Amino acid sequence: MPSVPADEIYEKYLQKAISEINELGDEIGRSAGEGAVPVLGSGHPLADIFLLKYGPQRAELQEGVAFFGRAGEAIKKSLQRLNVDLLAVYGTNCVKFAEGEPDEQARSWLARELHIVQPKLVVVMGEDALAFLNDVEFPLSAGVEPSIGELQRFTPTIDVLVVPDIDASLDEQAEKTRFWNAFKHVGRWWAELPPY
Repeated sequence: MPSVPADEIYEKYLQKAISEINELGDEIGRSAGEGAVPVLGSGHPLADIFLLKYGPQRAELQEGVAFFGRAGEAIKKSLQRLNVDLLAVYGTNCVKFAEGEPDEQARSWLARELHIVQPKLVVVMGEDALAFLNDVEFPLSAGVEPSIGELQRFTPTIDVLVVPDIDASLDEQAEKTRFWNAFKHVGRWWAELPPY
């Protein structure tokens, strides 16, 4: 029996992930209700790094895309400085709507995003996002401690890094420095990731 090339297998996983992310986006959009705009995750559907913040900001609500605007630009510049491939990143919010509540449906959507993307690292931004992630009760997960800037084990296959909330870290220099000092561990993690 001939073996299937690794590229072919990856392409099948990628197509499946794209299809599942699109289905999830459609489901979130249908549940939005009149006048509500969903903010969907963005990035590679099989990313190594999964960025998670709590709720959407004005620019994200206008575009319907997570990490659009100031926070996204700050993250992009930070990742470039750390030599992290931007195509290896996926970002989303815990809450998908303005004034959204951290309900069971929102937790279910996040669990599905994590299952689809299958990241190797989750970067949790802020205390609210951390509490939300811990409430998801993701299979085989350990509770994540609020230890800023320390890599922790989330599941047997996923690490987690807690950093300050990016949205609250954009204006004050001290907050920018605090965020950067925690976030730069993503670069170290990325550099140590095996290339296969």
